[in-house]
Amino acid sequence: MKILIIGAYPNSIIGFRGNLIRHFIAAGHQVTVMSAPASADVIAQLHALGASFRPYRVARNGLNPFIDLQTLLDIKRAYHAIAPDKVLAYTIKPIIWGGIAAHITRFDNFNAMITGLGYAFEKGNWLRNSVSLIVKCLYKFSLLKAQNVIFQNQDNRQCFIDLGLARAEQCYRVFGSGIDTQEFKQQPLPTGEVTFLLIARLLGDKGIREYAQAARIVKQTYPQAKFQLVGPYDSSPDKISAAEVAQWQAGGQLDYLGAVDDVKPYLAACHIYTLPSYHEGLPRTVLEAMSIGRAILTTDTVGCRDTVVAGANGYLVPVRDVDALVQRMLWFIEHPERWPQMANSSRRMAEGQFNVAEVNAQIAKILAL
Repeated sequence: MKILIIGAYPNSIIGFRGNLIRHFIAAGHQVTVMSAPASADVIAQLHALGASFRPYRVARNGLNPFIDLQTLLDIKRAYHAIAPDKVLAYTIKPIIWGGIAAHITRFDNFNAMITGLGYAFEKGNWLRNSVSLIVKCLYKFSLLKAQNVIFQNQDNRQCFIDLGLARAEQCYRVFGSGIDTQEFKQQPLPTGEVTFLLIARLLGDKGIREYAQAARIVKQTYPQAKFQLVGPYDSSPDKISAAEVAQWQAGGQLDYLGAVDDVKPYLAACHIYTLPSYHEGLPRTVLEAMSIGRAILTTDTVGCRDTVVAGANGYLVPVRDVDALVQRMLWFIEHPERWPQMANSSRRMAEGQFNVAEVNAQIAKILAL
Protein backbone atom coordinates (compact mmCIF):
# COMPACT_ATOMS: atom_id res chain seq x y z
CA MET A 1 0.00 0.00 0.00
CA LYS A 2 0.92 3.65 -0.38
CA ILE A 3 1.03 5.27 3.05
CA LEU A 4 1.23 9.02 3.63
CA ILE A 5 2.45 10.12 7.07
CA ILE A 6 1.81 13.81 7.85
CA GLY A 7 3.66 15.58 10.66
CA ALA A 8 4.68 19.17 11.24
CA TYR A 9 8.12 19.41 12.86
CA PRO A 10 10.79 17.90 10.57
CA ASN A 11 13.49 17.51 13.21
CA SER A 12 11.41 15.02 15.21
CA ILE A 13 10.51 12.71 12.31
CA ILE A 14 13.42 10.29 12.65
CA GLY A 15 13.48 10.23 16.44
CA PHE A 16 9.72 9.89 16.92
CA ARG A 17 8.54 8.10 13.75
CA GLY A 18 11.67 6.51 12.28
CA ASN A 19 10.95 3.06 13.69
CA LEU A 20 7.32 3.20 12.55
CA ILE A 21 8.41 4.18 9.02
CA ARG A 22 10.93 1.34 9.02
CA HIS A 23 8.20 -1.08 10.20
CA PHE A 24 5.88 -0.08 7.34
CA ILE A 25 8.61 -0.31 4.71
CA ALA A 26 9.79 -3.71 5.98
CA ALA A 27 6.21 -4.94 5.46
CA GLY A 28 6.43 -3.92 1.79
CA HIS A 29 4.54 -0.61 1.86
CA GLN A 30 5.53 2.61 0.09
CA VAL A 31 5.87 5.50 2.55
CA THR A 32 5.83 9.24 1.89
CA VAL A 33 6.44 11.63 4.79
CA MET A 34 5.18 15.22 4.81
CA SER A 35 6.35 17.96 7.17
CA ALA A 36 7.50 21.55 7.11
CA PRO A 37 10.61 21.93 4.93
CA ALA A 38 13.36 19.71 6.32
CA SER A 39 17.13 19.87 6.33
CA ALA A 40 19.16 17.90 3.82
CA ASP A 41 20.25 15.61 6.65
CA VAL A 42 16.67 14.71 7.66
CA ILE A 43 15.72 14.09 4.03
CA ALA A 44 18.80 11.89 3.55
CA GLN A 45 17.88 9.85 6.64
CA LEU A 46 14.33 9.35 5.33
CA HIS A 47 15.68 8.24 1.95
CA ALA A 48 18.02 5.83 3.75
CA LEU A 49 14.97 4.29 5.42
CA GLY A 50 13.39 3.90 1.99
CA ALA A 51 10.79 6.67 2.40
CA SER A 52 10.03 9.68 0.19
CA PHE A 53 9.72 13.24 1.50
CA ARG A 54 7.29 15.97 0.48
CA PRO A 55 7.46 19.39 2.19
CA TYR A 56 4.42 21.55 2.78
CA ARG A 57 3.63 24.89 4.35
CA VAL A 58 2.61 24.59 8.00
CA ALA A 59 2.95 26.78 11.08
CA ARG A 60 2.99 24.58 14.18
CA ASN A 61 1.71 27.41 16.40
CA GLY A 62 -0.90 30.11 15.95
CA LEU A 63 -4.17 30.42 14.08
CA ASN A 64 -3.26 32.56 11.08
CA PRO A 65 -6.09 31.76 8.62
CA PHE A 66 -3.97 32.55 5.55
CA ILE A 67 -1.16 30.19 6.55
CA ASP A 68 -3.65 27.51 7.58
CA LEU A 69 -5.41 27.83 4.22
CA GLN A 70 -2.04 27.22 2.52
CA THR A 71 -1.58 24.14 4.73
CA LEU A 72 -4.99 22.81 3.73
CA LEU A 73 -4.33 23.38 0.03
CA ASP A 74 -0.88 21.76 0.18
CA ILE A 75 -2.28 18.62 1.85
CA LYS A 76 -5.18 18.52 -0.64
CA ARG A 77 -2.68 18.65 -3.53
CA ALA A 78 -0.66 15.85 -1.92
CA TYR A 79 -3.73 13.62 -1.73
CA HIS A 80 -4.28 14.07 -5.47
CA ALA A 81 -0.60 13.70 -6.41
CA ILE A 82 0.24 10.68 -4.22
CA ALA A 83 -3.16 8.94 -4.20
CA PRO A 84 -2.37 7.20 -0.90
CA ASP A 85 -4.20 4.13 0.29
CA LYS A 86 -3.92 5.30 3.90
CA VAL A 87 -3.04 8.55 5.62
CA LEU A 88 -1.71 8.78 9.18
CA ALA A 89 -1.51 12.32 10.57
CA TYR A 90 -0.11 13.28 13.96
CA THR A 91 0.00 16.53 15.98
CA ILE A 92 -2.70 19.16 15.86
CA LYS A 93 -2.24 21.00 12.53
CA PRO A 94 -1.68 17.89 10.37
CA ILE A 95 -4.68 16.17 11.96
CA ILE A 96 -7.06 19.12 11.59
CA TRP A 97 -6.12 20.17 8.07
CA GLY A 98 -5.41 16.62 6.92
CA GLY A 99 -8.86 15.57 8.11
CA ILE A 100 -10.56 18.52 6.46
CA ALA A 101 -8.65 17.85 3.22
CA ALA A 102 -9.95 14.27 3.40
CA HIS A 103 -13.51 15.64 3.55
CA ILE A 104 -12.92 17.87 0.56
CA THR A 105 -11.30 15.17 -1.57
CA ARG A 106 -13.68 12.44 -0.32
CA PHE A 107 -10.69 10.40 0.78
CA ASP A 108 -12.04 7.71 3.11
CA ASN A 109 -8.97 6.25 4.84
CA PHE A 110 -7.73 9.10 6.99
CA ASN A 111 -6.28 8.15 10.39
CA ALA A 112 -5.16 10.37 13.25
CA MET A 113 -2.69 9.86 16.08
CA ILE A 114 -3.23 12.19 19.05
CA THR A 115 0.18 12.55 20.70
CA GLY A 116 -1.06 14.96 23.40
CA LEU A 117 -3.68 17.63 23.95
CA GLY A 118 -1.24 20.49 24.34
CA TYR A 119 -1.57 24.19 25.06
CA ALA A 120 -4.95 24.60 23.34
CA PHE A 121 -6.69 22.32 25.87
CA GLU A 122 -5.35 24.18 28.92
CA LYS A 123 -7.84 26.46 30.70
CA GLY A 124 -6.84 30.08 31.14
CA ASN A 125 -7.85 33.58 30.15
CA TRP A 126 -10.55 34.41 27.63
CA LEU A 127 -8.12 34.25 24.72
CA ARG A 128 -6.86 30.79 25.59
CA ASN A 129 -10.41 29.56 26.22
CA SER A 130 -11.50 30.97 22.84
CA VAL A 131 -8.61 29.20 21.11
CA SER A 132 -9.53 25.99 22.92
CA LEU A 133 -13.13 26.22 21.68
CA ILE A 134 -11.99 26.79 18.08
CA VAL A 135 -9.53 23.89 18.23
CA LYS A 136 -12.15 21.51 19.63
CA CYS A 137 -14.61 22.45 16.87
CA LEU A 138 -11.94 21.88 14.23
CA TYR A 139 -10.94 18.56 15.77
CA LYS A 140 -14.55 17.38 15.78
CA PHE A 141 -15.06 18.23 12.12
CA SER A 142 -11.72 16.81 10.98
CA LEU A 143 -12.30 13.49 12.79
CA LEU A 144 -15.91 12.96 11.68
CA LYS A 145 -14.98 10.43 9.01
CA ALA A 146 -11.61 9.30 10.35
CA GLN A 147 -11.20 5.54 10.14
CA ASN A 148 -9.22 5.37 13.37
CA VAL A 149 -8.08 7.79 16.08
CA ILE A 150 -5.08 6.50 18.01
CA PHE A 151 -4.24 7.88 21.47
CA GLN A 152 -1.13 7.46 23.59
CA ASN A 153 -2.96 7.31 26.91
CA GLN A 154 -6.42 6.41 28.15
CA ASP A 155 -7.10 9.87 29.64
CA ASN A 156 -6.82 11.61 26.26
CA ARG A 157 -8.96 8.94 24.61
CA GLN A 158 -11.72 9.37 27.18
CA CYS A 159 -11.48 13.17 26.95
CA PHE A 160 -12.15 13.12 23.20
CA ILE A 161 -15.06 10.70 23.65
CA ASP A 162 -16.59 12.70 26.52
CA LEU A 163 -16.32 15.97 24.57
CA GLY A 164 -17.89 14.38 21.50
CA LEU A 165 -14.79 14.99 19.39
CA ALA A 166 -14.54 11.33 18.37
CA ARG A 167 -16.68 8.22 18.66
CA ALA A 168 -15.69 5.39 20.98
CA GLU A 169 -15.61 2.86 18.14
CA GLN A 170 -13.02 5.00 16.31
CA CYS A 171 -10.68 5.28 19.26
CA TYR A 172 -7.71 3.09 20.19
CA ARG A 173 -4.92 3.40 22.72
CA VAL A 174 -1.26 2.40 22.33
CA PHE A 175 1.66 2.95 24.73
CA GLY A 176 3.10 6.15 23.25
CA SER A 177 5.54 6.04 20.36
CA GLY A 178 7.40 3.18 21.98
CA ILE A 179 11.10 3.04 22.70
CA ASP A 180 13.88 1.16 20.91
CA THR A 181 15.56 -0.59 23.83
CA GLN A 182 18.46 -1.64 21.60
CA GLU A 183 19.25 1.94 20.66
CA PHE A 184 18.69 3.15 24.22
CA LYS A 185 20.67 0.46 26.01
CA GLN A 186 20.78 0.36 29.78
CA GLN A 187 23.74 2.33 31.15
CA PRO A 188 25.34 2.12 34.61
CA LEU A 189 24.58 4.91 37.02
CA PRO A 190 27.31 7.56 36.92
CA THR A 191 29.60 8.48 39.79
CA GLY A 192 29.87 12.04 41.05
CA GLU A 193 27.38 14.52 42.45
CA VAL A 194 23.67 13.81 42.19
CA THR A 195 22.39 15.10 38.85
CA PHE A 196 18.79 15.80 37.91
CA LEU A 197 17.97 16.20 34.21
CA LEU A 198 14.98 17.62 32.32
CA ILE A 199 14.78 17.36 28.51
CA ALA A 200 11.99 19.29 26.76
CA ARG A 201 11.13 22.09 24.40
CA LEU A 202 11.37 25.28 26.44
CA LEU A 203 7.68 25.68 27.25
CA GLY A 204 5.95 26.66 30.46
CA ASP A 205 3.65 23.65 30.41
CA LYS A 206 6.65 21.31 30.57
CA GLY A 207 7.04 22.42 34.21
CA ILE A 208 10.41 24.03 33.57
CA ARG A 209 9.70 27.03 35.80
CA GLU A 210 8.74 24.70 38.66
CA TYR A 211 11.93 22.74 38.02
CA ALA A 212 14.02 25.91 38.27
CA GLN A 213 12.27 27.05 41.45
CA ALA A 214 12.68 23.63 43.05
CA ALA A 215 16.36 23.57 42.08
CA ARG A 216 16.92 26.92 43.81
CA ILE A 217 15.33 25.64 47.03
CA VAL A 218 17.07 22.25 47.02
CA LYS A 219 20.48 23.86 46.47
CA GLN A 220 20.06 25.79 49.71
CA THR A 221 20.42 22.45 51.52
CA TYR A 222 22.49 20.53 48.96
CA PRO A 223 24.50 23.13 46.99
CA GLN A 224 26.49 20.40 45.23
CA ALA A 225 23.37 18.95 43.53
CA LYS A 226 23.24 19.51 39.77
CA PHE A 227 20.14 20.46 37.80
CA GLN A 228 20.49 20.26 34.03
CA LEU A 229 18.11 21.42 31.30
CA VAL A 230 18.32 20.30 27.67
CA GLY A 231 16.06 21.32 24.80
CA PRO A 232 15.34 23.85 22.06
CA TYR A 233 13.60 27.20 22.36
CA ASP A 234 10.09 27.29 20.92
CA SER A 235 7.81 29.84 19.24
CA SER A 236 4.65 28.83 21.11
CA PRO A 237 2.71 31.46 23.10
CA ASP A 238 3.74 29.36 26.12
CA LYS A 239 7.46 29.74 25.35
CA ILE A 240 10.19 30.38 27.91
CA SER A 241 12.51 33.20 26.87
CA ALA A 242 16.28 33.09 26.62
CA ALA A 243 16.40 35.93 29.15
CA GLU A 244 14.55 33.82 31.70
CA VAL A 245 16.88 30.87 31.19
CA ALA A 246 19.91 33.17 31.45
CA GLN A 247 18.58 34.47 34.76
CA TRP A 248 18.34 30.93 36.14
CA GLN A 249 21.86 30.17 35.01
CA ALA A 250 23.24 33.39 36.47
CA GLY A 251 21.58 32.55 39.78
CA GLY A 252 23.22 29.13 39.82
CA GLN A 253 19.87 27.31 39.80
CA LEU A 254 20.48 25.14 36.77
CA ASP A 255 22.74 24.51 33.80
CA TYR A 256 21.15 24.99 30.38
CA LEU A 257 22.96 22.73 27.92
CA GLY A 258 21.11 23.82 24.77
CA ALA A 259 19.39 21.80 22.06
CA VAL A 260 21.12 18.54 21.19
CA ASP A 261 20.75 15.94 18.46
CA ASP A 262 21.58 12.96 20.68
CA VAL A 263 20.16 12.87 24.21
CA LYS A 264 21.71 9.55 25.18
CA PRO A 265 24.96 10.93 26.68
CA TYR A 266 22.97 13.37 28.81
CA LEU A 267 20.60 10.67 30.04
CA ALA A 268 23.56 8.41 30.83
CA ALA A 269 25.20 11.20 32.86
CA CYS A 270 22.18 11.85 35.10
CA HIS A 271 20.90 10.02 38.17
CA ILE A 272 17.25 11.12 38.29
CA TYR A 273 15.23 12.02 35.20
CA THR A 274 12.69 14.75 35.99
CA LEU A 275 9.69 15.98 33.98
CA PRO A 276 7.22 18.17 35.97
CA SER A 277 4.94 18.55 32.92
CA TYR A 278 1.33 19.73 33.08
CA HIS A 279 0.17 17.17 30.49
CA GLU A 280 1.60 14.79 27.89
CA GLY A 281 0.52 12.20 25.36
CA LEU A 282 3.11 9.80 26.69
CA PRO A 283 6.45 11.53 27.20
CA ARG A 284 9.12 10.26 24.86
CA THR A 285 12.01 11.53 26.96
CA VAL A 286 10.74 9.62 29.99
CA LEU A 287 10.65 6.41 27.95
CA GLU A 288 14.22 7.08 26.80
CA ALA A 289 15.35 7.63 30.40
CA MET A 290 13.55 4.44 31.50
CA SER A 291 15.23 2.43 28.76
CA ILE A 292 18.68 3.72 29.73
CA GLY A 293 17.81 2.80 33.32
CA ARG A 294 17.00 5.84 35.41
CA ALA A 295 14.60 6.60 38.25
CA ILE A 296 11.75 8.87 37.14
CA LEU A 297 10.35 11.93 38.90
CA THR A 298 7.33 13.28 37.06
CA THR A 299 3.81 14.59 37.63
CA ASP A 300 0.59 12.80 38.44
CA THR A 301 -1.08 13.93 35.24
CA VAL A 302 -2.24 12.71 31.86
CA GLY A 303 0.43 10.65 30.08
CA CYS A 304 3.12 11.10 32.71
CA ARG A 305 1.41 8.92 35.31
CA ASP A 306 1.45 5.99 32.85
CA THR A 307 5.26 5.79 33.09
CA VAL A 308 5.65 5.41 36.87
CA VAL A 309 4.80 2.75 39.40
CA ALA A 310 5.21 4.77 42.60
CA GLY A 311 8.06 3.47 44.74
CA ALA A 312 9.12 0.95 42.09
CA ASN A 313 10.72 3.01 39.30
CA GLY A 314 10.11 6.52 40.61
CA TYR A 315 7.55 8.89 42.06
CA LEU A 316 4.76 11.22 40.98
CA VAL A 317 4.10 14.71 42.36
CA PRO A 318 1.11 17.01 41.81
CA VAL A 319 1.20 19.38 38.84
CA ARG A 320 2.57 22.88 39.57
CA ASP A 321 3.41 21.90 43.16
CA VAL A 322 6.94 23.20 43.75
CA ASP A 323 6.96 22.17 47.42
CA ALA A 324 6.10 18.55 46.58
CA LEU A 325 8.74 18.54 43.85
CA VAL A 326 11.33 19.84 46.32
CA GLN A 327 10.46 17.22 48.93
CA ARG A 328 10.75 14.38 46.45
CA MET A 329 14.07 15.73 45.09
CA LEU A 330 15.38 15.84 48.66
CA TRP A 331 14.22 12.24 49.15
CA PHE A 332 16.13 11.11 46.08
CA ILE A 333 19.28 12.90 47.20
CA GLU A 334 19.06 11.31 50.66
CA HIS A 335 18.32 7.77 49.42
CA PRO A 336 20.94 6.92 46.77
CA GLU A 337 20.74 3.26 47.77
CA ARG A 338 17.32 3.13 46.06
CA TRP A 339 18.52 4.41 42.69
CA PRO A 340 19.80 1.08 41.26
CA GLN A 341 16.58 -0.77 42.09
CA MET A 342 14.47 1.97 40.48
CA ALA A 343 16.77 2.08 37.46
CA ASN A 344 16.33 -1.65 36.87
CA SER A 345 12.57 -1.38 37.30
CA SER A 346 12.43 1.40 34.68
CA ARG A 347 14.39 -0.74 32.26
CA ARG A 348 12.07 -3.73 32.73
CA MET A 349 9.04 -1.53 32.04
CA ALA A 350 10.68 -0.15 28.88
CA GLU A 351 11.43 -3.67 27.63
CA GLY A 352 7.87 -4.77 28.35
CA GLN A 353 4.86 -2.59 27.66
CA PHE A 354 6.76 0.30 26.00
CA ASN A 355 8.83 -1.69 23.51
CA VAL A 356 8.69 0.02 20.11
CA ALA A 357 8.30 -3.23 18.16
CA GLU A 358 5.10 -4.06 20.05
CA VAL A 359 3.74 -0.49 19.74
CA ASN A 360 4.38 -0.41 15.98
CA ALA A 361 2.73 -3.81 15.54
CA GLN A 362 -0.34 -2.48 17.37
CA ILE A 363 -0.49 0.61 15.13
CA ALA A 364 -0.16 -1.50 11.98
CA LYS A 365 -2.97 -3.77 13.19
CA ILE A 366 -5.25 -0.79 13.91
CA LEU A 367 -4.55 0.56 10.41
CA ALA A 368 -5.19 -2.91 8.91
CA LEU A 369 -1.73 -3.02 7.34
